[in-house]
Amino acid sequence: MKLLRGIAGAVCLLLSLSAHAADPAGSYPDKPIRIVVPYPPGGFNDTLGRTAAEYLGTHWKTTVVVDNRPGGNTLIGNTIVARAAPDGYTLLVTPLPFSALPGLYQDKMPYDAVKDFAPVIWAGSTQNALVVRADSKYKTVRDVIDDARKNPGKINYASTGSGSSNHLSMALFDSMTDIKMTHIPYKGSAPAVTALLGGDTDMLFDNVPNVYPQIQAGKLRALATTGLKRSPMLPDIPTVDESGVRGYEVTVWFGIQAPAATPRPIVEKLNRELGRMLQDPAVRERFAKQGVQPVGGTPEQFAKQVFTEIKKWGDLIQRADIKIQ
Repeated sequence: MKLLRGIAGAVCLLLSLSAHAADPAGSYPDKPIRIVVPYPPGGFNDTLGRTAAEYLGTHWKTTVVVDNRPGGNTLIGNTIVARAAPDGYTLLVTPLPFSALPGLYQDKMPYDAVKDFAPVIWAGSTQNALVVRADSKYKTVRDVIDDARKNPGKINYASTGSGSSNHLSMALFDSMTDIKMTHIPYKGSAPAVTALLGGDTDMLFDNVPNVYPQIQAGKLRALATTGLKRSPMLPDIPTVDESGVRGYEVTVWFGIQAPAATPRPIVEKLNRELGRMLQDPAVRERFAKQGVQPVGGTPEQFAKQVFTEIKKWGDLIQRADIKIQ
């Protein structure tokens, strides 16, 4: 009888071990998780990383740390995750500019943006707004287009850097309207907005939450937003599409990825928990304060978004001959 009980116990142990081997998510996580944010503290990328760290840490009762790794146009942080062990313990906050990097750097890329990552979840999205100073002669999108056609290359615009969402927004605008304006990149939203307010540049596409305070204060005028639908923060401002540039659309998206070859059960477990996070009222309120709408969905849906955007921006970069400045 003791022998039978011993055999039964051994069988149960083997079954338990084989179940864990078959399902690597069974014991995950059993050590600290690191979320790499390829930007300095501040801004929504940092908010997303810290919100995810707080939520996962609380609900999984584990340590989740945020590792801000700015620099190299986000290549530094992205490369860290691309080369990390594919075990679910290193994650990457991934915004729209990620999809422009292959077109900008081409064979100088230190990783493959498609093959070296496993998309986990599309966390949220927002829009950019085309803004000018309150005293600008430009009152509409049509005003900008007409003046740019009369004065090619003489109108300039600020951006938060080459390959940023606001640079891409203007490059797409130039391409679709057959105009040419001069790009002046700055290191971040604050200096770009300061330059616009100071008269050093003529206009700027920037995330709606970044310029909303200046719009409300009467210092900046919004001419249009980049979504197919109007921004909830600026419901009285038309979209670029509504303003006559039919088919124009830029969604400023944010998501989370893991290294490629991360076991599917772990990716799915992360997706489920982060999906629940996006439904949390406190999280939704935090996102709303920064003008971001939660999205969610499956890993496949986020992968489709990333791959579609890589092609979209790669084609534009080649067509417009955009270079890193």
